Amino acid sequence: MRLSPYRDTIRRMTHSIRPLKDRLVVQRLDAETQSPGGILLPDNTQERPARGKVLAVGREIEGALDVGDEVLFGKYSGVEVEVDGQELLILREEDVLGVVA
Repeated sequence: MRLSPYRDTIRRMTHSIRPLKDRLVVQRLDAETQSPGGILLPDNTQERPARGKVLAVGREIEGALDVGDEVLFGKYSGVEVEVDGQELLILREEDVLGVVA
């Protein structure tokens, strides 16, 4: 398992939550505010992003995912929680579709 130099910083930021086993804590990235054609999208038409940044990983995740990775996941995957005023997702490793390179 790779250790990230940012792991302690992320733990302090999410100090009240630590994922267990094969779970990870993800923060959704902001939704696109502009269409590919350049049209500005109002808030009610924007889709929930299925992309996020990994903030913490459980101990059973085998090096494929690390803190700071940008991942893709299913639109309705995981459990939404609010921690320290931030909306976060807790996902299983199997819910992650891929890592953005």
